[in-house]
Amino acid sequence: MPLGCRQNGGCNSGCNRLNTFDWLSLQNVADVQDDGIVEVSFHNGMRKGFYFRPAKPELFTGDMVVVETDTGRDIGCISLSGELVGLQMRKKKVSPERVKHKIIRKASVRDREILQEARDLEKPTLIKARVIARSLGLEMKIGAVEYQADKRKATFYYTADGRVDFRELIRHYAREFRVKIEMRQIGSRQEAGLIGGIGVCGRELCCSTWLTSFKSVTTSAARYQNLAINQAKLSGQCGRLKCCLNYELDTYMEALRDFPKNADKLKTKQGTAVLFKMDIFEGLMYYSYANSKVPGRIYTLPIERVREIKEMNKAGELPEDLMAYVLEIEEPQEEEIGFDSVNDVVELPMEERRKKRRRSRRKKRSGEQSGNRKQGERKQNNKNRRDKNKKSDKTDESQKRSDAGKGKPSGKSNKRSNRNRRNRKNKPPKDKK
Repeated sequence: MPLGCRQNGGCNSGCNRLNTFDWLSLQNVADVQDDGIVEVSFHNGMRKGFYFRPAKPELFTGDMVVVETDTGRDIGCISLSGELVGLQMRKKKVSPERVKHKIIRKASVRDREILQEARDLEKPTLIKARVIARSLGLEMKIGAVEYQADKRKATFYYTADGRVDFRELIRHYAREFRVKIEMRQIGSRQEAGLIGGIGVCGRELCCSTWLTSFKSVTTSAARYQNLAINQAKLSGQCGRLKCCLNYELDTYMEALRDFPKNADKLKTKQGTAVLFKMDIFEGLMYYSYANSKVPGRIYTLPIERVREIKEMNKAGELPEDLMAYVLEIEEPQEEEIGFDSVNDVVELPMEERRKKRRRSRRKKRSGEQSGNRKQGERKQNNKNRRDKNKKSDKTDESQKRSDAGKGKPSGKSNKRSNRNRRNRKNKPPKDKK
């Protein structure tokens, strides 16, 4: 941001992200080749376009202007002017004949208020648009909404895996929002750039600050850099492989040219050594025996010695062992840290010593009291349990006795009574005198 707050698009003060650094605007040099075309950015750098600049009034980079469009008028900020516009048009493959519209005037205070009113409508419109798309069962995601400054047109940016028939959706949107609807499909990386965020590096996303062209990223870029193929760590917020994997790929590819090819296996009399890993910038290759009796032994070889062993293998010779070719790495010696006695140097005054002794005594007393209190509570709980058990035993015995007193007579008394009854019946009656 040459003239802004230098926050790389992370502020809300009206700065534009994805700006091209207009270094000529800081110099007191008149443009030699001025075609009268300027670059104007809209909605904080969300999109850009080229427009003819009027002769009067004189406009500069950073000015807010009102431009004409196919559906009305819009308000944007001049992001580039002068000779650099031609270079930018050549980069984006835009010919001067394709520039149709022009700048009407410089934006006034009222124009900026109207633009802010249109920006305030975008968030509630986005929420309603997502609800309508979900109610229709369409497999698409509305990522962002952009209103034209005169509120005659609304552009909906969406992502979808395949082709979506949104003719019915446009009818609902036109009925709900009463504006002209334009649907524009974008990729997941462009969506991440529109929404923004913070990457794992702690900085704002590249696609939302300066990156405009998205090159294809493959897993081979991670393999050349000796990175573990972990999808969770290699993916960005867009769900695709991180664009920063390509930043240092050329440096790694250039460093790999010095390494010997087809050096995955080295043959020795002890067995076949297999390549374990490579240190590209140090020029080291790590090997270990496939049939080693001592597992975990790794041999560090420089690339020159690996070439020697490869030449010997081509000639049919086998070295005795890799130990003769191992690079001796000097381990850094740890400095011994000495400790000095401070008994005679630092002495506490008598008052501090007494305070410390009192604190230690209080802590001991409080600990003993708390321990005695807990022990007494345990004894009391055990005593209460014993008393409850005794009471329950007494109640059970009294219950048994009461049941025995109220119940029927025992089996022996029943037998005697039955026998007496039989005897009375069988006994012959007495003769009456």
